[in-house]
Amino acid sequence: MFKHAICIGSLLAASLPLQAQNDERGAARAQLEPKGFLYGIGLGISEEIYQGYDRRVIPLPILGYRGDKLSVLGPLISYEVLEVNDIEILLQAAPRFQGFDESDSYVFKGMAERDFSMDAGIGIKYERNNWKFNVSAVHDVLDKSDGYELSTGLGKVFKSGPFFYEPSLTVSYLDSNHVDYYYGVRQSEATNARPYYQGDNATNVALGFSVSTPIFFDGFTQLAFDYTWFDDSITDSPLVDSDSSFSVRLLFSKFF
Repeated sequence: MFKHAICIGSLLAASLPLQAQNDERGAARAQLEPKGFLYGIGLGISEEIYQGYDRRVIPLPILGYRGDKLSVLGPLISYEVLEVNDIEILLQAAPRFQGFDESDSYVFKGMAERDFSMDAGIGIKYERNNWKFNVSAVHDVLDKSDGYELSTGLGKVFKSGPFFYEPSLTVSYLDSNHVDYYYGVRQSEATNARPYYQGDNATNVALGFSVSTPIFFDGFTQLAFDYTWFDDSITDSPLVDSDSSFSVRLLFSKFF
């Protein structure tokens, strides 16, 4: 069964409206993702699939820069190291907003904390005619889970008046180290109500949809939704009581 791990790494910074450009990426995407220094604020709220842990709320400060090669959007960083026939090869890093401690839910009582971490790796991106296709491979560089994730995403921007719409699809593969760290139960943590569980590889699927507009406060506002389905290797965990989750992000940004 296919599902999805939350990739808050899809934090899209916004922009001031620009004149349509003769950009092979597509005029709508060029307007939606222009270059320059920007700042702003956002909020992400996501349902958790852990028992007794209703939702995770994450403030999203936006302070960054999008250029021809370097992109720094808050904690999300990417740098183009090579471009071949419109295919960009990137080095990238992003925080891993997962984990828990005992105070988050009754189901974690007596368990060791699972920490947030930072992922880094390589990505491949191709954009044309308002379509975007990307593939990435990242590893936990802080060695919390020592896991890795392979993911691929596809999206297309549509424009209607001052509004931009982008549906997207993301498929991600998480290795057994990652799944076991965040969803496994160690022998020392096992109880009658929470048996030992060792996580295996997982393939997850998410559908996303965002609406963006430059009509408010001389900046750019985006509302984004994601619906995620999780693999059986995750939902079979005794820590988990749901097989899907919903998340929403509200972002506002302006250029300096």
